[in-house]
Amino acid sequence: MIALVDYGAGNLASVRKALRACGADVFEPAGPADLDCASAIVLPGVGHFAATASLDERWRAAIRQRLEGGIPFLGICLGMQWLFEGSDEATAVPGLGWLPGRITRLPDRAPGGGRLKVPHAGWNAVRATGPSGVPGLKDGAYFYFTHAYAAPVTDATAATTVYGVPFASAVRRGHVRGVQFHPEKSGAEGLALLGAFVGGGR
Repeated sequence: MIALVDYGAGNLASVRKALRACGADVFEPAGPADLDCASAIVLPGVGHFAATASLDERWRAAIRQRLEGGIPFLGICLGMQWLFEGSDEATAVPGLGWLPGRITRLPDRAPGGGRLKVPHAGWNAVRATGPSGVPGLKDGAYFYFTHAYAAPVTDATAATTVYGVPFASAVRRGHVRGVQFHPEKSGAEGLALLGAFVGGGR
């Protein structure tokens, strides 16, 4: 059973529908203790980083305990950003700190001086950065993005995307992975990624 965590900032209906289309049994935990019966965790998210404050210390401790126990985890958009130490979008709200680094705002100008619309909204390509990629993510595939803040490129980066500057569009550290884009809105490529997660792809 995959736990789809509802903290008030995710488009749960779309993610739930996509996971079920991939054959997953999905439930929404009522509290942190319910994570004990989960075989995997998905943390979706849309909007402002401040919304992750709803993941209080009880949730943080329960999620960290399950991650330390090796349970597969997928963070989507804001759910991926939450894996880092924090975000400039809401400086008083800590992230989980599973990955080092902070989330920063995308630039509103390209290196050549041209203006960029922020948030970055629409389809863009992802480029795998190494052999330890995210299962189901094809190098060069296009996915749907909508975000104003992005993660830094670090040794946990599994794929990058360029919007003015390169940013981490997918991360992975062992059984923990995250994507900045929305696989549930990305057609066949998104379903392939979710299907690999549901199938236990490592």
